[in-house]
Amino acid sequence: MSSSTFRIGGDLEVGRLGFGAMRLPTGPGPAREASLALARRVVELGITLIDTAHLYGWGANEELLAEALHPYADELLITTKVGVARSAASGEGHLDGRPDVLRDQVEQGLRRLRVERIELLQLHRIDPEVPLADQLGALRELQVQGKVGRIGLSEVTVTELGQAREIVEVASVQNRYSLVDRAHEPVLKACEAAGIAFLPWRPVAGALSGALSGATAEIAAVAAELSATPAQVSLAWLLGHSPVILPIPGTARLEHLEENLAAAQLRLSPAQRDRLDRLPQQAQQA
Repeated sequence: MSSSTFRIGGDLEVGRLGFGAMRLPTGPGPAREASLALARRVVELGITLIDTAHLYGWGANEELLAEALHPYADELLITTKVGVARSAASGEGHLDGRPDVLRDQVEQGLRRLRVERIELLQLHRIDPEVPLADQLGALRELQVQGKVGRIGLSEVTVTELGQAREIVEVASVQNRYSLVDRAHEPVLKACEAAGIAFLPWRPVAGALSGALSGATAEIAAVAAELSATPAQVSLAWLLGHSPVILPIPGTARLEHLEENLAAAQLRLSPAQRDRLDRLPQQAQQA
């Protein structure tokens, strides 16, 4: 049986099933109150890893989490991401890995999250217009200053991960990955070999989608056998697939939050896991 916890960077222990805060409404009114209540329920249910980013509402998501949860429980890790900036002209986001921009976004994150140190800071995307050494060098400087604890990456290839590890110690990788979307399997294997946390985003993608009818039907069949939901089956598969996987499913609905958390207790039989393991090949042939 795989462990229910993981030590990010070798020392920061969190539960392996986390929460992605991106979907939480941050505007004023009843929707915000519901978001605050849900964030508090996340912690009440024992989740110790929450993922946010500067991009999510341009800081509004970070502020929401601070309003809901500060002062934070000792065991709670809120990880955030920097490296996407908002265009003053269009209001749209674009990659911006210039050191001064990264430093400014970290300072904003510290203020909004009401902390003196971000224990895990992830580069949201590598900016191809800025040397990688400059981007990671800026984060390393913040690490030396004590404003950042550990450095992670998002949406990287095996080659980029290797290049980054020559510059800084990489504690985490956050790539799109799910039961039916395993394009980043080589990155996962590289993380596994190095003991790096792998945080899949969109971890239940395809479980409910009609786009992959064969895969969807197989997931639904396994779910029926276990009296579970397709999303729970997808999360259980991820947790058993690799000990470094830390799924961060997101939702704005309390019932979905509780369903997702229950996936940690779901046990797939070897035969069921084998059927699910074969899904990508089946989906590609469909």
